[in-house]
Amino acid sequence: MQRPRVLFLCTGNACRSQMAEGWLRHFAGDQVEALSAGTKPAGLNPLAVRVMAEAGVDISQQSSDPVDLFLADPPDLVVAVCSSAARDCPVLPAKVAVESWP
Repeated sequence: MQRPRVLFLCTGNACRSQMAEGWLRHFAGDQVEALSAGTKPAGLNPLAVRVMAEAGVDISQQSSDPVDLFLADPPDLVVAVCSSAARDCPVLPAKVAVESWP
């Protein structure tokens, strides 16, 4: 059985979505594939890396990716962590659940 794929989406894919990806990976382990992307990727914010490291979660090897990378093989769930990303989220297949958690 394939594990579910969850994509956290924000505008820059620099902080919020990166941190959410790290937390899900930390708490769910191998049960879920945690991903993140941005509508306008701006690079991983070093302050997000530092804060997460202080909490015991390493996100330093994560990358800031465009959401377009996930359109050909879409995740099972997309969680937009900012209203701008929710508004700019590309059209996904009907089977993909999309949540907005600004």
